[in-house]
Amino acid sequence: MRKNNSIFIIFSFLVFLNIFAWIIVYDLNKPRFLEVSFFDVGQGDAIFIKTPQRHQILIDGGPDSTILEKLGQEMPFWDRSIDMIILSHPEHDHMAGLIEVLKRYEINYILWTGIKRDTAEYEEWEKLIKEEKAKIIIAKVGQRIKLTENIYLDIFYPFDNLEDQEVKNTNDTSIINLLAFAQHSFLFTGDIDKSVEKELIEKNVDLTADILKISHHGSKTSTSKEFIEKISPEITVISAGRDNKYGHPHQEVLERLENYGIRILRTDLDGDIKIISDGINYKIQ
Repeated sequence: MRKNNSIFIIFSFLVFLNIFAWIIVYDLNKPRFLEVSFFDVGQGDAIFIKTPQRHQILIDGGPDSTILEKLGQEMPFWDRSIDMIILSHPEHDHMAGLIEVLKRYEINYILWTGIKRDTAEYEEWEKLIKEEKAKIIIAKVGQRIKLTENIYLDIFYPFDNLEDQEVKNTNDTSIINLLAFAQHSFLFTGDIDKSVEKELIEKNVDLTADILKISHHGSKTSTSKEFIEKISPEITVISAGRDNKYGHPHQEVLERLENYGIRILRTDLDGDIKIISDGINYKIQ
């Protein structure tokens, strides 16, 4: 009887290994596209990028551990590493989820501004990134992070090195970056307000993008008429929580976008939003 049980266990294990191998082979042979997922994490931001070459980048992590469930849906269960995480700015609704990610995943690179904050959450963030021993990149204008021959991230803001500085308004220190893949581009704006938008316009930064992540969850303090005209997006994505106390997205912003005939996608209404591109065409899932 014991012998039969042992044979059954060994057989079951071999079957499992065979299935596991086929899962990996299937995953490796799937058609590859650029995938940009705007996760529904409530009142916060979390954007997950997968390149055709399987690079994985996470921009912000939302306000809680919801991000772990979202990553579990997008990443194979055996994959416990992420190439890069980007913290646009150290506010709770962008940083808290990244703290949970740092506890459970191996991170190769961390891109952030390095600004200082006097909060317990910030102290935990600093402690974890030191323990992680990932390569730290301090964001500043002019940087280009080349992911492949035709996929790269360009940093448009902040204009100055903010490492170790204390600032009153962290929203306006948000990293602004553009993801480009052949004929398509995505602009990520963190939580900047109209004053930063004006700076970018005055410095004549080429902000043209097909897809725009609307700043500050659709707050009326952002997304000016001039900024929209400068970018000229086809699609905008708003990450906001359902029935949030801030009234995001603001009706004024929605009407402004509608007046330009721009398609609006919202995580509070649409849930997770995934945009897939082959560099020439894109589709929304």
